[in-house]
Amino acid sequence: MLDPGSYTATLDRFEDAPGAELAVLVVERDGEDPAQLDLPVDVVPAEGRQVDAVFDLVVDAGRFELAFRSEETARRAEAAQARFDRLAQRRPPDDEGTDDSV
Repeated sequence: MLDPGSYTATLDRFEDAPGAELAVLVVERDGEDPAQLDLPVDVVPAEGRQVDAVFDLVVDAGRFELAFRSEETARRAEAAQARFDRLAQRRPPDDEGTDDSV
């Protein structure tokens, strides 16, 4: 169980559970070790029901409030794509010893 307070949550994956589908969130606050929070999918705002979606999470008296952060989600996706693109440009030479990167 999470202590009351504000957190950042990222939707990691969806899992099937007996009788329900769960959204698995990775929850972090101020550099603390991340925690996992499993919630029914219907608790997650519809616009954020996608892997890697970022949310503000407020926990109070065992209740959870999620607010989708669309701009932060887009920013993180763009940063990840940029890292991937940089790494793809630095591919090692192929088996014939030629470097096919541009």
